[in-house]
Amino acid sequence: MTFLGYDAAIALPLIFAGLLGLSILLYVILDGFDLGVGILLPFAEPDEQDRMVASVGPFWDANETWLVLGIGILLVAFPVAHGFILTALYLPVAIMLVGLILRGVAFEFRIKAPAEKKRLWNAAFVAGSLMTALSQGYMLGLYIMGLEATTWHVLFALVTALCVVAGYALIGATWIIFKTDGELQASAVGWARTCLLGAAAGLALVSIATPLVSARIFAKWFSVPEFILLAPLPLTAAALLGVLWMALGHVGADPKRWDWLPFAATMALFAIAFAGLAYSFYPYIVPERLTIYESASAPESLLIILVGVAVVLPIILAYTALAYYIFRGKATELRYD
Repeated sequence: MTFLGYDAAIALPLIFAGLLGLSILLYVILDGFDLGVGILLPFAEPDEQDRMVASVGPFWDANETWLVLGIGILLVAFPVAHGFILTALYLPVAIMLVGLILRGVAFEFRIKAPAEKKRLWNAAFVAGSLMTALSQGYMLGLYIMGLEATTWHVLFALVTALCVVAGYALIGATWIIFKTDGELQASAVGWARTCLLGAAAGLALVSIATPLVSARIFAKWFSVPEFILLAPLPLTAAALLGVLWMALGHVGADPKRWDWLPFAATMALFAIAFAGLAYSFYPYIVPERLTIYESASAPESLLIILVGVAVVLPIILAYTALAYYIFRGKATELRYD
């Protein structure tokens, strides 16, 4: 069976791996900033907390669509890998789902609850955001370690979890810079500077650990000419860290002109980091055990699924773009009347 002139058994799994990667990247960036806002909520004044929540109010629910799409693609396109990964990560996945539910309920109830109950729902919103971020960071760390839960691997995953929290808080802070002004924006600049250190440490940790746990990955990065050809990736990441640090200084001097740059630089940094991970693990979807070709559904099934994705994906992209266009500009008071 061929697809567009290529062997369907090779082309279709590669296409779906790309779609899966796109879904995960968009989820991490888009839901990452509203998770970050939830993580940072305790550091703001009560009146600022409402504005922070308002900044993500029109977007957070749609952002989670990318997680649903990614898990759906993993299930139908790579069912063997889905079973393997979800079995190995059952507990953190369960914690993540509880966190997502708690966050969603708290988001809706905090604005409608009596004043004396609002602090409780704020705490639930923060707890849900932290549970989600920590569980995702733990899953990333364990995935890098090959999904083996030894003592050292679990310790690495726990450190990665903390670094992912810092990364989400960073993108959340830069989102607040972009969507607010005044004292809240100034506070977010300080939060972003602090979180940038943790995010940079996490980026360095993953970059060092990934080639060390696999001779295959080490060879992919440090053989010649790969080492020379791939040099732009870490160099670009380092440059983006520098740009982000300088951009935070510019926001303090001229916020109306530079408020977009920290968020844009952080998104680019996340994308570069994701590209590095994707290159490292390809063609494996379960590290060193299952490739995307071994775990893929039959080409005939993938072709049918691709038709559905070709319909659904543009719709998701369209309503996401529409939401961001309609609610562009600075965040205003969160209201339901």
